[in-house]
Amino acid sequence: MTTVLDTIPEHLQPEIEAALKWFNTREGSDFEVTGIVDPPASADAGEDLRLVLCGAGTCRQETFQVGSSQNGPQVSWLGDDQSNTNSDVAELDPPPGALRQWIDEVSGRHTFIVLLFYRGFW
Repeated sequence: MTTVLDTIPEHLQPEIEAALKWFNTREGSDFEVTGIVDPPASADAGEDLRLVLCGAGTCRQETFQVGSSQNGPQVSWLGDDQSNTNSDVAELDPPPGALRQWIDEVSGRHTFIVLLFYRGFW
């Protein structure tokens, strides 16, 4: 059974921060980690990090491997290498609480708002 956590385990924080920094630089955007799918038991297990990233109006599930080197963390993005056809977690399903800050900000400026949910796009 797949486990999705919206709280990042403390022992994985450095690897996840490295992956997020790399991804935001690559995308030229400001995504944030809102969840992790099947987190590894330890940081040095060499397992893939399946992260739920939200930003730029979408939530995405992206997979990374993070290793260490003399120059700092080495991040490998596995997004192109792995198919989500075997995954039972949809690529674009937003996790609980995703974009909550955005909703609060927008609802404070308007009398009412209309939210349209379509395959993970908000």
